Amino acid sequence: MAKNILIIGACGQIGTELTLALREKYGNDHVIASDIREGGESLMASGPFESLDATQYSAIEDVVMHYEIEEVYLMAAMLSATAEKFPMRAWNLNMNSLFNVLNLAKEGKISKVFWPSSIAVFGPNTPKENTSQNTIMEPSTVYGISKQSGERWCEYYFKKYGVDVRSVRYPGLISWKTLPGGGTTDYAVEIYHEAIKNKRYTSFLQKGTKLPMMFMEDAIKATMAIMEAPTEHLNIRSSYNLAAMSFAPEEIASSITAEIPDFIIDYEPDFRQEIADSWPSSIDDSQARKDWGWEPSFDLKNTTKEMLTNLN
Repeated sequence: MAKNILIIGACGQIGTELTLALREKYGNDHVIASDIREGGESLMASGPFESLDATQYSAIEDVVMHYEIEEVYLMAAMLSATAEKFPMRAWNLNMNSLFNVLNLAKEGKISKVFWPSSIAVFGPNTPKENTSQNTIMEPSTVYGISKQSGERWCEYYFKKYGVDVRSVRYPGLISWKTLPGGGTTDYAVEIYHEAIKNKRYTSFLQKGTKLPMMFMEDAIKATMAIMEAPTEHLNIRSSYNLAAMSFAPEEIASSITAEIPDFIIDYEPDFRQEIADSWPSSIDDSQARKDWGWEPSFDLKNTTKEMLTNLN
């Protein structure tokens, strides 16, 4: 019998594609999408959807019991740039939603949890190049503080209560299917849209701001892979480093110019520059590769090709 899965925050940038990928694998009726608002047409038409506030424990519990849910993917979050504008709202959503799901698992109502962390857990004092799995973590953003706290709670619930919680630290994510939702790495999606539409883009990050990035297909692959990994293979219950490529705005612009020769990039850094400056420029994900066989498929060149082809 196929297991039943609940995605909380299914209509966001990652949630949308994750829901469709899981439905393709486990069957439409076995993957319940939920969010505080409805999603795009393809998501809504492909299977069951529940309107759900991730901060309401009893509402999540009702859906879990009704559908006999075994696994929960908690994708609801307020991202870095938006969270700086609404700190307490971000903290409330990012932390209470996690406690709700961890407590359901602690009570034996669900058997497995996926919760995403982020490179935002690192801070200005973290070594920037090839940032290791275990290093200085002094996040300077609301989002980063909530993600670091979440990592500690995930590990605590695993050690104290045996909760099977799994996590990866996502880098910046690039997708043509859904628009980003208020993150500091959003420029790496916006630039492709503007390249096709106007052949010009003004970056809110300055030249030379190198950040870890990943094509969405790889992020979905990693998410599903860690959830399918045998329990005994997992040595980290806070969150695994995850990497694919690193680049600065001028490098992504150069990859676009190879396809659209008259494309122009300008630079007007805003408040997101300070956030980006506090993050690593490259990530060491050797632990994920060793423990559960992680390996990315997309580099910058084929990411640009995929983005421009599909957006066209």
